[in-house]
Amino acid sequence: MQSYTIGQAARLLGVSPDTARRWADAGRVATHRDETGRRLVDGRDLAAFSVELAKAGGAEEDASYTSARNAFPGIVTAVKLGDVAAQVEIQAGPHRLVSLLTREAVEELGLEVGVEATARVKSTNVHIDRA
Repeated sequence: MQSYTIGQAARLLGVSPDTARRWADAGRVATHRDETGRRLVDGRDLAAFSVELAKAGGAEEDASYTSARNAFPGIVTAVKLGDVAAQVEIQAGPHRLVSLLTREAVEELGLEVGVEATARVKSTNVHIDRA
């Protein structure tokens, strides 16, 4: 399972690294230390916390997550696989994006809960890029 540094987690949550550290210190998000002593957040824990945070409205409201190319970097919070198609949900700060794509694409990209990914929106289509 992928793990994230406090700085990476903060970027995915749309907050400052100091805020992410305070949340970790307060026990709001579980962390562990790697062999070099860096504090890491498990991808599944970060995905669950990002959904909880978005529901509570805790992300910074004035943060902008769109670029000229409408990219929303975030974390995968749900993957529903069918025989041929799949549904992937990404939490990008306060934004929840859902994309329908092929099962094959999900498997090739290695998309699973807790993985960092970017949703790209063009008109009414949402494309997913693995980070």
